[in-house]
Amino acid sequence: MAGRDDTPGMIAYTNARLLDPASGLDAPGAVLTEGETIVEAQPGLFENGVPKNVRNVDCFGACLSPGLVDIRMHTGEPGEEHKETLATAGRAAVAGGVTTMVCLPNTEPVIDDMSTVEFVARRARKHGLAKVYCYGAISRGLSGKQITEMGMLAEAGAVAFTDGLKALVDAQVMSRALSYAGTFDLLIVQHPEEPSLTEDGVMNAGETATRLGLAGIPLEAEVIMVERDIRLAEMTGGRIHFAHISTAAAVDVIRQARARGVKVTCDTAPPYFALNELAVGDYRTFAKLAPPLRIESDRQAVVAGLVDGTIDVVASDHLPQDEEAKRLPFSEAASGGIGLETLLPVTLELVHNGHIDLLTALGLITSKPAELLNLRAGRLESGAPADLMIFDPDKGWKVTDNKLHSKSKNSPFDGRPVQGQVLRTVIDGRTVFELDERP
Repeated sequence: MAGRDDTPGMIAYTNARLLDPASGLDAPGAVLTEGETIVEAQPGLFENGVPKNVRNVDCFGACLSPGLVDIRMHTGEPGEEHKETLATAGRAAVAGGVTTMVCLPNTEPVIDDMSTVEFVARRARKHGLAKVYCYGAISRGLSGKQITEMGMLAEAGAVAFTDGLKALVDAQVMSRALSYAGTFDLLIVQHPEEPSLTEDGVMNAGETATRLGLAGIPLEAEVIMVERDIRLAEMTGGRIHFAHISTAAAVDVIRQARARGVKVTCDTAPPYFALNELAVGDYRTFAKLAPPLRIESDRQAVVAGLVDGTIDVVASDHLPQDEEAKRLPFSEAASGGIGLETLLPVTLELVHNGHIDLLTALGLITSKPAELLNLRAGRLESGAPADLMIFDPDKGWKVTDNKLHSKSKNSPFDGRPVQGQVLRTVIDGRTVFELDERP
């Protein structure tokens, strides 16, 4: 790839395969940016050469698409900077082609007031890496009892509302939240697990858990919460979104609800369509996730949900844990896995395995998440932010800790060969990442 562009003027990205899921564009072409904005993105651009006053970046036939939009990630800042900071998460994000990410409110302090929303936005701008938006908490202090001032938080920049890693358990509180959010056309995002069924569990309930002597988490814990909240959304007219769907039962219930017009959407994460519970192996803590990895038929059902559009979005579910939290007996180890740098290649497995085409796969991680949260991102069009990813969808590499930029290294895909390599990431017209293939 050509050199870095730290002070963007007019830049032409030529000799590229343009991919824009929002418009259906898939053709050879070029993109012209000026400052922070896309001027043009179309086939045939600069066929007669690039003007002398425009800097040329030759893409050498690589794919050029909007930067990835990751709507579910956790940062340790503020409060748990030993796991991840906004700076290290930003470096991991741009190495993975992520130009926009939305962080969960499970920080210390909780993102439940305007000052914390503004703090995260201010800190992220200082680093100048991936753009960072925040979820606001549904309940004050994530207590599940008193709902926050969602209207004011939205004015401060919160893009939707969730209690993040916690399910909002009280049905009355959820009903109030959906009604209040509906007044402002805001989205409520639920972590769908009935905690009374998951309290002692550490992996998916079934034969593997029994063989390993580990307490199981039944799939019913997910679908019970999904069914309840769909009914509450119908009752209140509110909008409900379910995060990291992992079971066939939940996919089926959401499919039926959508068919009858309920305002319900959902996402999943790469582990739930690329791995199953056998990844736990002999107590492999990097495969301890929340929700847990399920059986093969559940994995296949998640793939089917992505294929038929029941599942709207793929999110990284990036949850960094430090070495001390993972190097424990399986039942005591923390749940969660990092995912910013593997979001693209593992999503591309859906393409390489013949389930969906490349534009559809990219839509799951660019235009669709941007549309869901009404973010100004995820499109190659005149006037859009110059947030771009140049990548090789077929280039193979192996997920190993020395290839990952995240501060924590707890990837459930550790040791896995993948295909799909980011070559360059551009944010607001600036190159913020360029692949260094030197030994």
